[in-house]
Amino acid sequence: MHNNTLNPSRVANRISAHKAMAVAALHADSSLSTRLSRYNYHIQRARSLELLANLVLALRAGGAE
Repeated sequence: MHNNTLNPSRVANRISAHKAMAVAALHADSSLSTRLSRYNYHIQRARSLELLANLVLALRAGGAE
């Protein structure tokens, strides 16, 4: 059975992973355009996950006001 619930520690791990991949993208042996594109992709993913995690925490606390 597949578990689609948001586990806070798993989400935190994914956020950290995307941030690490973003930094790694800057140091890759690729063109500047490619490095920047990969960096922006991973940072955007990390930010989206952070927003989603914060929203879930707020809803669980009953503070979506």
